[in-house]
Parts: sequence; C-alpha cells; structure tokens
Amino acid sequence: MKNTNSIYDFSTSTCRENTNAEKYALREKLFGTNDVMPVWVADMDIDTPDFVIEAVKKRLEHPVIGYEEVPPSMFFAQIEWMKREYGVEFAFEDMLYSHSVVASMNVAIEAFTQKGDKVIVQTPVYPPFFHSVMEHERELLKNPLKLKDDGTYTFDIEDLKSKIDEKTKLLLLCSPHNPVGRVWKKEELEEILEVCLKHNIIVFSDEIHSDLVYAPNVHVPFASLSKEARNITVTAIGVGKTFNMAGFTISTVAIPNYELRERFLKVYNRIHFANGSTLSHVAFETAYKEGKKWLEELKIHLYKNFSMLDELCKKFPHYIKLTPIEGTYLAWLDCRGMEFGDRELRDFFIHKAGLGLSAGISFGREGSGFMRLNFAIPSTKMLEVIKKLDEALLLKCRK
Repeated sequence: MKNTNSIYDFSTSTCRENTNAEKYALREKLFGTNDVMPVWVADMDIDTPDFVIEAVKKRLEHPVIGYEEVPPSMFFAQIEWMKREYGVEFAFEDMLYSHSVVASMNVAIEAFTQKGDKVIVQTPVYPPFFHSVMEHERELLKNPLKLKDDGTYTFDIEDLKSKIDEKTKLLLLCSPHNPVGRVWKKEELEEILEVCLKHNIIVFSDEIHSDLVYAPNVHVPFASLSKEARNITVTAIGVGKTFNMAGFTISTVAIPNYELRERFLKVYNRIHFANGSTLSHVAFETAYKEGKKWLEELKIHLYKNFSMLDELCKKFPHYIKLTPIEGTYLAWLDCRGMEFGDRELRDFFIHKAGLGLSAGISFGREGSGFMRLNFAIPSTKMLEVIKKLDEALLLKCRK
C-alpha cells in the first residue's frame, strides 16, 4: 500500500506515559511490571486527529459546558458517512446515543432475552461478549469459529444449526472480528442471516471496527443485507477505534425496527443513558465530517506496521504464524509452535521480549496458544516491537 501524497505523519506520537492512559497505567497490575511496551488494549498510540482537537478547543471558547441534547447534526454526520462508505441508510429516528458498544450490548441482552435464554457468541472473541451474557444470567451458546488450514477463520454454520433451540434469542456478531481480523463477506453473513430468520433470532452487530478495513476487503453492515436483516438487527457503531477517541466515551446504536427500538428503549431509559457530553458531540461530528483523508492515510500506515510484523514471523515459522488480516489493527499470533502453556507464553512475551500483549486464552478456550498484538502505534515504536520480539525469538532458537 503506497502513499505518495501524504499529509499526516504517523512516524511518531505524543508520549502517553504518566497521563493516566489505561494502556500504560495498568501495566503493573496486568503484567507485574512497568518495564514492558504495552501493545494490548485496543486503542492507538496515534495522536487523535488535529481537526478534532481544534474543534473541541473552539467549543471551549464558549464558557458554559452544561447539559446538552445530542445535536441532530451529529447523527446526520454519521448517517451520511455510513451511506457513503457502506451503502447502508439509517434514519434519524433509528439512532440512539450510547457511551460504549459494551454498554449497548448489555442493554440488548437485557432487552431481548430473559434469564435462562440462550445467547450465541462466536469465539475466540472480545471478552465482554461472553462476560456480558453470563453476568445477565443468560446461557452462553458457543459457536466457535472454524480455523482453516491456511490460518484464516470462518463461521461454522453446521455447528450453529445443531445447537439452536427455542430458547435461543440473540446472536452477538463481531464484524469486523476482534481478535481474528476477519472482514466477513456478504455470502458468509447471508448464511448467518438465514439461520437467524428461520429461528427468530435478533442480531446485535458490533461494527465498531468497520472503518479499519484493508483493500480489497469491504465491510458489509449486517443491516444492509436485506429488508429482513434490517428488521432484526441492532447495529453498534462509532468513532472510538477509527479516530482514537475512546476517551470521549461516545458511540451510537442504530435500530430501524420500531418494535425492537421500543424494547431496547425500555431498558435504555431505565438505566438513564442521557445524552453524553458537549465536547463528545463536537468531536464525534467533526471526525465524521473531516476524517476521510486522515483515515485513508492511517490505514496505509497500519498495514505497513502489520507487514513488518508479518516479515518477522516468516523468519520463525516454526514458532509463530501470523493470522492473515483483513480488518482492525489487532494482530492474532498463532504461537502454538512454541509449545508453551498459556501462562508460559504470556511470560515469554513479558519477560523475554518486554512486550505486554493480550493473552489469547482471554478470548475464550479457542484462543489458547495465541496472543493478540495491537500494531496501531507509530512506525518508530513498531520498529522497537520488531527488534524486541526478534531478539527474544533468536534467543529461544539458540536454546
């Protein structure tokens, strides 16, 4: 991926040490030491775009930061982005503010299921998917992804069909998928849709990584598959991952079906989500209106980082195989060739490589022997990651 007309520089970024950044502040707690480069939690060590920061500064010229309704222009900015980028159309009345996708997921579980009902989760997957189900005293129906010989993943439709019964009410879809990096093709999603329509299953589609997709792959919103899909889908979307704005705690939920939206709102209103913050509204709208070029250049940078990691792994194919990536900035490392237990594997990365990754086992039993590495970092830091891992693997080879 070549970039000949670059405007933005992703070679360095502002230091986040001693800023209360979760990625750094939790190192001692998670890894037992602060002496690791943190490449775990899914936020970027990339500066939030300057046009977002400038818009927030401009708003601060007005000295009152009080209660504020979500401005319609904020929703319309996102609606236009989704229509232009993915060909899916949401109406203003479909849209709800949420402070996070995980919060929206929890509302959906409570709104569309009852205690004892089954909720489908496709592992390995982002841990709140299964934690949220269990915390609501729903039954976890695991439909593990199928790992193919080429290292890629797909849905296991036959397994899904064999497990569904009358108590199965909701499917939690991760699209694009965290951590395996798949961008689901239309045909794959249509197979899921067919099963859900047949069994009256509602789909909560987490599409927070939808903007972070590498060509020639194309994100297909689940709600865009058909009119029938639109009527059973709750879509969670936002700018937190795309523009490194998680600290603004703002996302949205799109629910075109009136009945589903009313059921969702009963729980949503009881919890009192309110309308978010003034500065978040400004940041969110600005990102969607001005962020296209920045995002294009970011993805070129991210793919270069991934390619560097890929080249390193090819030096040690007997130890690490890098899962092909189609979307997200999260590399899924198959480390089963190292023949470590999960604790030993984690310790290797911490104490031998000096890197703090997310343990694959935390994404479900199917993640055993894997590690997740966040490569959304400046190129200077990526070179450090490569050097550290290269040296650690060379030492292992010599033993």
